[in-house]
Amino acid sequence: MNKQNIYDLLKAKNIKHEITEHCALFSMKDTADVIFPYPEAEAKNLFVRDDKKRNYYLITVRGDKRLDLKAFRKKFGLRALSFASPADLEDKLHLIPGSVSPFGLLNDNSCSVTWFVDEEFSNVSHIIGIHPNDNTATVWLNPQALMQIISDHGTTIKMIDLNDCLIKEEI
Repeated sequence: MNKQNIYDLLKAKNIKHEITEHCALFSMKDTADVIFPYPEAEAKNLFVRDDKKRNYYLITVRGDKRLDLKAFRKKFGLRALSFASPADLEDKLHLIPGSVSPFGLLNDNSCSVTWFVDEEFSNVSHIIGIHPNDNTATVWLNPQALMQIISDHGTTIKMIDLNDCLIKEEI
């Protein structure tokens, strides 16, 4: 699914959303120059794999958080994790680096990627901002509506507390 397909899907499902068009963003650092309507709801999406390349995971956290992959792996009993390659990203989600998004899970026809979502999106902000499979826009919508779309596709979703898996900033 491309950007227009995502917009059409949201319209067809009558899901309330807003769109912010912007220059291409390739990392969270790039967002510093963009004015977002809901900066507290910006999502960071990490596409990782285990050391045997058997299991792939999409981890969605708030943009201002830094995830400790070792702590995450230990908490959920997973094998060693590393970032998936651009080739893995293309193969599994049909996306390019910088465009990683939960909407990419709709391109995973085998539903082989597990999605871990920071529960803070539902508990605190009640909105999430993600790319529509293209890094030139951000779609703002209710996280529950997003999870329903992804769940209906057949993807395994795990809503989790990531607070003990974060890199703590030293003061």
